[in-house]
Parts: sequence; C-alpha cells; structure tokens
Amino acid sequence: MRTRRWVWTSVVLGVLALLAVMTSHLALTDIYHGEADVSLEWNVLKLCFGVIVLSHVVALITLTKVLRSSGARGAV
Repeated sequence: MRTRRWVWTSVVLGVLALLAVMTSHLALTDIYHGEADVSLEWNVLKLCFGVIVLSHVVALITLTKVLRSSGARGAV
C-alpha cells in the first residue's frame, strides 16, 4: 500500500514539474527581454527548480521501491 502512495506522489509531482517547466520558460522570456525588475522572475525560477528536483528525487525513490517489490516476487 505504501508503494502505491509513492507512485501517486510521483505522478502528481511529475505533472507539477511539467507546469514548472512551462512557467520557467515564461520567466526566462521576461528576463531575456530585459524587464526593469526581474526579481519575481528569478524567485519563480528558484521555486520551479525546487519542484523539478523534488520530482526527480521522488521518482527515483518510487522506482527503487517498485523494483524491490517486484524483485521480491521474482518478476525481475
């Protein structure tokens, strides 16, 4: 049951990471165009980076748990 929770957490964070990539693109476009104050855009990029890294870490943990549980049953 705990593995299932990790899988759903990974899926949700994966969707959030996709949204973070799109948001990062918008923030980087504003920075590139030379807006006057880009501190908000840099904060958005920092937040999006955190979401993407967290998504990758949770995905790796989930993959490890799934591989271990399937290996115990002889499916690997």
